[in-house]
Amino acid sequence: MRTQPIIATGNSDDDSDGSVVVDVRPKTQKPPLYKVLLLNDDYTPMEFVVHILERFFGMTHAQSFEIMLTVHKKGVAVVGVFSHEIAETKVGQVMDFARRHQHPLQCTMEKE
Repeated sequence: MRTQPIIATGNSDDDSDGSVVVDVRPKTQKPPLYKVLLLNDDYTPMEFVVHILERFFGMTHAQSFEIMLTVHKKGVAVVGVFSHEIAETKVGQVMDFARRHQHPLQCTMEKE
């Protein structure tokens, strides 16, 4: 989107008219980000959660293990922050994979 230039005039002692063309461009906002959260349950094995984190979030085994322990102890953990489309895709992948393996693991997203 292009806007009209603004012409600013100023007092000047020389022979020029002192006009300055200033191009005004609207600032674009960054899209909102979304946190992807894993929720604890009493049935999904810890090893399965570690596997989910490695497979869908690209974490190392050590990182996955730490996040899994956070989910286990605190009931919930942020596993990543993404654009809306990516967060939605990751939630869907995790939920589908958990269902296919008959685990009640819950994964959600919320605006940051």
